[in-house]
Amino acid sequence: MSDQLFTKLIDETKALFHEKYGESPSVLVAAPGRVNLIGEHTDYNGGYVFPMAIERYTVIAAKPTSADVATIYSHNTGETAPFAISGEIKPADKVRWTSYVQGTIACALEKGAKVGGFNAVINSSVPLGGGLSSSASLEVAVATLMEALSGVKFGKTEKPLLCQKAEHVFAKMACGIMDQFISALGEKDRAMLLDCRSQEPKMIPLEDPEVSVLITNSNVKHQLTGSEYPERRASCEEAAHRLGVSLLRDVSFDTLMANRAKLLDDQHGDRLFKRARHAIGEDVRTLAMADALVKGEWRVVGEQMYASHDSLRDDYEVSCREIDILVEIARKIGFDGGVIGSRITGGGFGGCTVSLVRTDKVDEISERYIREYKAQTGIDATIFSTRAAQGARVLQE
Repeated sequence: MSDQLFTKLIDETKALFHEKYGESPSVLVAAPGRVNLIGEHTDYNGGYVFPMAIERYTVIAAKPTSADVATIYSHNTGETAPFAISGEIKPADKVRWTSYVQGTIACALEKGAKVGGFNAVINSSVPLGGGLSSSASLEVAVATLMEALSGVKFGKTEKPLLCQKAEHVFAKMACGIMDQFISALGEKDRAMLLDCRSQEPKMIPLEDPEVSVLITNSNVKHQLTGSEYPERRASCEEAAHRLGVSLLRDVSFDTLMANRAKLLDDQHGDRLFKRARHAIGEDVRTLAMADALVKGEWRVVGEQMYASHDSLRDDYEVSCREIDILVEIARKIGFDGGVIGSRITGGGFGGCTVSLVRTDKVDEISERYIREYKAQTGIDATIFSTRAAQGARVLQE
């Protein structure tokens, strides 16, 4: 999203606030979505992830009131919801968009960000359901709003961690820390190499103007039974237990191969081994890609991205036909055609691919992705290019 489009989103949010409440907002905040360049399903194994903030944002406009509730309108859902901001705030039985907002407010209040009543409008350009972390963008935007309204500033890791807690408790999703960390702490022209065990972020330059990040939404999200993610996490935990460690992060590839027999049995077949091979190999690939990026070794960067996709497809089994088709189109175009590398991004079973491409080939490659994907699936893909963006910030207070 260019500065012009971001300005348009801000102006639209201000206008929505005036239309809804009959006055202008006094506070404006924004928090971005994210794309993970590599390092998928490693966070809950204590491993490494490599996300960047994208130029798609959740913007919130707000103004204090004399009421004792927060009244919040979501432009994306068309719904208005009141939230208690005093007393004990409990999770609702059913998870909705309101759960993310209410949970973050509750966790921010616990951390001392005391506020009175306020009116607010939420407006987001982060695609929903595409694996670009619209939920973390919303949480971090709400936490940033609570900072602006209360005058309390959360610590560097405190804000993403309270947002993670909100998602765990109120949205009932046991997410890792990546999404909230990059939305809160992202930097312009930098990707974040995050050690999910130590919670130490390291910013890696991603500023070459000749290389752009291309995000392609398959516009497919397969219906799941709800057991897929818990199964994979449980498989990793069981594999770690059999290998005598608490996290797969602590197992080398050589150790895995030497102890392969411990992960094979009649109940699981080779599933535990395959899940562990992905998690352990993905850490190796993530560190190798970050190193290659620093050195400008673009062919190595691409090799790691494709290897990550193949592992997610074959060992972790979270890809799907439509996503595989997009990645194969990228492979066919190839490095000499302008595609450095491509892979599935996000939790899987649909959503988006992320590609690194030559900037001067963005339009040509986008057109080919759309045309060939439509020919093979009958589905229209949605594509946008982005630079690494700045994390959450207060725009007006």
